[in-house]
Amino acid sequence: MYLFNPDHDLALANFSPNYTPPASAAQMVEELAVLPVWYDGEDAEVIAGGELNRLFLDAVKKVLPVQASLIPFSGVALYPPRKIIPWGWNPALRRKLISYGAYEKALPSPEELARLRGYSNRLHAVEILCELQAEEERFCGESHFFTNAEELYAWLQSISGNKVLKMPLSGSGKGLMWILGEITGKQRDWCRRVIREQGGVAAEPVLTKIRDFAMEFYLHEGEVRFAGYSMFNAAASGAYTGNELLSDARIEEKLCKYAPKGLLHRLRILLEEKLSRRFPFYSGYAGVDMMICETAGGYCIQPCVEINMRMNMGMAARIFYERYMHDGAEGKFVVDYCKKPESALSFHEKMQRELPLTVENGKILSGYLSLTPVTKTTRYIAYVVVL
Repeated sequence: MYLFNPDHDLALANFSPNYTPPASAAQMVEELAVLPVWYDGEDAEVIAGGELNRLFLDAVKKVLPVQASLIPFSGVALYPPRKIIPWGWNPALRRKLISYGAYEKALPSPEELARLRGYSNRLHAVEILCELQAEEERFCGESHFFTNAEELYAWLQSISGNKVLKMPLSGSGKGLMWILGEITGKQRDWCRRVIREQGGVAAEPVLTKIRDFAMEFYLHEGEVRFAGYSMFNAAASGAYTGNELLSDARIEEKLCKYAPKGLLHRLRILLEEKLSRRFPFYSGYAGVDMMICETAGGYCIQPCVEINMRMNMGMAARIFYERYMHDGAEGKFVVDYCKKPESALSFHEKMQRELPLTVENGKILSGYLSLTPVTKTTRYIAYVVVL
């Protein structure tokens, strides 16, 4: 049984079984609840109730070979032995599932969740970046982890240019503080609070980024396999906006304009070794975000911007591409927020008119497809465009 809980990062950072997500996160959970039907296992069930979601899935099945079925939260009590696979595990989700009758022995224990929280700390990305650079001089980037505010302020004063500070625990593209010039009083307060609450702050100089990408892995009890590339887009703030829908070979071809294929393969092997050694008790997907950067010496790879120890949009896009797109087709996988009332529905209807979906033998050739229901009240949308 699959479950989409995109508030996971916030809940894991809070680490309370009584955590309540902000209204915006709760709305995203509700409106994108059926998203796992596009990346779940064969004949899986997705925990997402409601007539709207059921009607949406029925319509999708008339066009594409989607095998998933939906059950409400209350349905988890009907399947005591069934494994539940959420976007990510945290104490609040564990408590919620237990309240609906889930089989407690099938859920992670409090001790396992504490270990996952430790695995998810950005300190690991800081340390792995340092290790990678010691083994390969063609990798760029600089990252530090400060547990003392005064030492952090001294480092900020010691280097020129813009810097970015990161909470140890927060979502991809979230929990960031951009230092543009001198640090302000309010930013100093932020640093002291994060160090007090989470034990430290990660700090990096801002690089000249050319391209975001990631390598996706699947870990199981110390065994690591490469699961594919992710080429994604992010806003200036660092927030995720969407993925390129491309084959692994096509992504590698694009990356090889900036870095040799041999270097990419060496990086993959190095990360497989490091992830296996560092996270021996983790089972699930892990995405390692990276950047192509422009430096005085030419293009370089920043090989470990952060590590997402959970399911992620890059992996969802990879699975969607392999499962539902025609060979050679290319497109975009997008998750967006619409600020104005009814703007999501207007966009949805416009795209359906202008880019009608074309499917052949269960694979998309071209067009627009919404991945979740869209109504007058919808604010969060997920869709693909294939051209």
